[in-house]
Amino acid sequence: MENFKTKLDSFFQITERGSNFKTEIVGGLTTFFAMCYILTVNPGQITGFTPGNIWNAVYIATAIGAIVGTLLMALWAKMPFAQAPGMGLNSFFFVAFMLPMIMNGTFDFEKGYAVGLSIIFLAGIVFMLLSVTGARKAIAKALPDCLKKAIPAGIGLFIALIGFKNAGIVQANQYTFVQLGNIAVFDKTQDIFHDWYAIAPILVAFSGILMIGVLSHFKKKGAVIISILLCTGLYYLFNINNPLCGGENSPYAAFESMQSVGQSFTDFGKYGIGACFKGFGAMPDVYTGAGGFFSVLMLIVTFCLVDMFDTFGTLQGAATEAGMLDEEGNPQRLNQCLMCDSIATVVGAIAGTSTVTTYVESTAGVAAGARTGLASLVTAFCFLIAMFLSPLAAMIPTVATAPALIWVGVLMLKNFKAVDMDDITSAVPAFLTLIIMPLSYSISNGIAIGMISYTVMRLFTGKFEKKDILVAVLGALFLVRFLCMYV
Repeated sequence: MENFKTKLDSFFQITERGSNFKTEIVGGLTTFFAMCYILTVNPGQITGFTPGNIWNAVYIATAIGAIVGTLLMALWAKMPFAQAPGMGLNSFFFVAFMLPMIMNGTFDFEKGYAVGLSIIFLAGIVFMLLSVTGARKAIAKALPDCLKKAIPAGIGLFIALIGFKNAGIVQANQYTFVQLGNIAVFDKTQDIFHDWYAIAPILVAFSGILMIGVLSHFKKKGAVIISILLCTGLYYLFNINNPLCGGENSPYAAFESMQSVGQSFTDFGKYGIGACFKGFGAMPDVYTGAGGFFSVLMLIVTFCLVDMFDTFGTLQGAATEAGMLDEEGNPQRLNQCLMCDSIATVVGAIAGTSTVTTYVESTAGVAAGARTGLASLVTAFCFLIAMFLSPLAAMIPTVATAPALIWVGVLMLKNFKAVDMDDITSAVPAFLTLIIMPLSYSISNGIAIGMISYTVMRLFTGKFEKKDILVAVLGALFLVRFLCMYV
């Protein structure tokens, strides 16, 4: 046993990276708890929240994409990052491929689903070619220093916003765009007491944030996962008598909404795996003529660009927080990480899900101390269990994981202080990168606007150099994407 532990330590470089087995396990669990929502959210996003055969197929495909991608990160890249079908691109998948089947009145979701998967498969092949040739690594390294420092901070704000939204601390408002969640016990305007069950989640989330802060002050490495577990207990305790028996707040809802595991695997075999190859046959019926060819080309380019910079942005942010950057300020083992992303996308498309990418929630595990691929191995194992025992993925409420995401924002915002704010050609692109990520709900949009603004600033101030050419070309491609097809 001791010999096996020594070999494991040597393989993952646990001691060498200043970590230990307990910390890596806690980090892997933290990442899983922070991102396990994807198992049920991804099928909903792709199908338009319509339960049925394709929903079941995508549930299993989502788990497979997460397991394969995260295992590659663990065993090949040996980095503490997890992968799964990306949020945002799954919504775009529905809009681009499923919604047209509704608008044209055919409701042929199987055809739209299959064609969409074939596009994802082609985009994955392009990812792979760019990674094998080293082009993706070259592109990543070409980013100017100001953007490299702004990206982690922007991701911090972005993931904190996700946490605030998940907890109900920040809510939509038709007049002011966003507003603070209402935790007033008594509403004077309506002369009524607020429902305790509506207020409790916000209070639980706020408690979790402060809990992590206090525990971190005393250097408790398990602060994040302790908060998740305690907030989960508080959440269910406060809702034990909730009259909404089958509602989201019910302690029993996770089990009541459980899909039949057997049916999910049956539908996966019938509708999911291999559907992308059927999509190639159906593609000429959906995209005809020169216009159809351009549409397919733009879809592939869009998925390529968004995934490329979503992944790089996440890697840059997480690696910065973990202190795992090389001498040039780029994530260590960058090429292996990018290849993991490429392979997982191709496998995910074959299995039946949208683009697989590195998850920003990995930073929650990094904040808990994860520094090696062992943490990713733990996360992948959790996804394997959750694929067969779906209630486990639903048992952790979003209000319990929200504080972990907000805490990541606290940690990652410090990176922005390294931006040279006295140099306006650095300050403007860095600020736009920082602010566009949370406001547009997209990492790649922030990087794109940063590159475009950086190029313009450098050109019109006479500071444009030869090294800026690649950034300018990428900025131009993003500009074309924005003008032709917004994501």
